[in-house]
Amino acid sequence: MKRIIGLGNALTDILMQVSEDDLRELGLPKGSMNLITMEQASVIQSRFASVRKHMVAGGSAANTIATIAALGGKAAFIGKIGADEVGEFYRDDLVKSGVKPLLLTDTQLLSGCSIVLITPDGERTFATYLGASSQMNADDINKEAFIGFDIFHIEGYMVQNHELIEKAIRLAKEAGCMVSLDLASYNVVNENHCFLKELIRQYVDIVFANEDESFAYTHLNPEESVAKIANEVDIAVVKVGKRGSYVQQGEQRHHIGAITTSCTDSTGAGDLYAGGFLHALADGFDIRKCGEIGTIAAGRVVEVIGTKLSEENWDEIRRICALYRGFMMKYTI
Repeated sequence: MKRIIGLGNALTDILMQVSEDDLRELGLPKGSMNLITMEQASVIQSRFASVRKHMVAGGSAANTIATIAALGGKAAFIGKIGADEVGEFYRDDLVKSGVKPLLLTDTQLLSGCSIVLITPDGERTFATYLGASSQMNADDINKEAFIGFDIFHIEGYMVQNHELIEKAIRLAKEAGCMVSLDLASYNVVNENHCFLKELIRQYVDIVFANEDESFAYTHLNPEESVAKIANEVDIAVVKVGKRGSYVQQGEQRHHIGAITTSCTDSTGAGDLYAGGFLHALADGFDIRKCGEIGTIAAGRVVEVIGTKLSEENWDEIRRICALYRGFMMKYTI
């Protein structure tokens, strides 16, 4: 099986359920990702001091990599943490998830956190204090980190550091890796549109986007969008929420329906979809089966608060992977 390495913001997620009025009063657009200062983070946490919270190690790429490890894949994660208790929690959580942590430490800033505000419809709005993770720079990346890996996955939130992401992707390609990019957020795409276009056309092999992100990138509807992106990369994926997803490679396109589920919290749905998809791809599955595995992982995570599935859920997905693998072996012998 191919090995996968990820790069992203090492953030501890602090999840809480709020009302849409709360978002309006805080001036946070519903469904957006907002970078905040440590002072703003304190204001938000003070406002919701009495609200029940759930804390987990997170970050988009880290969630994807942890999914791959949970399904039995070989995976590692590059990020930067602070020299503090939250940073140690983060490192320990990666290890418990089966991920090899390749973490740098910043002694000047606290570890980053992402406050995830979940409205009653399951939509999530991010208020992110990057902290130590914001200090990751191009000098922190070297080619040796990618040796022995086959796929490099990077979250779109890193796109705002152009020098870092260009160097990381270039070194990964030099080490023989396929490059996978999750576009992360429509406002990130809007703010970095020209840079993203050039980056994707030059270096990227796999693109993951949701409906809003694909529209920001192509200004087309999902089915037209996945076709346009597939003209620029090897594999394009556009997720359309309850309507499922479109996956395309060359002229081969599939619409994969979502599984019936009760949405409690959509945090991490796209990350786990990417993790399921990449794990299946690393195992040699075709893109339709990759999309189906991603869909199941995404469908299970929206049923819980946060991004941690039960062992029963993971066993279900592993059994499906094993079933697909058995079919694949049967028809290739």
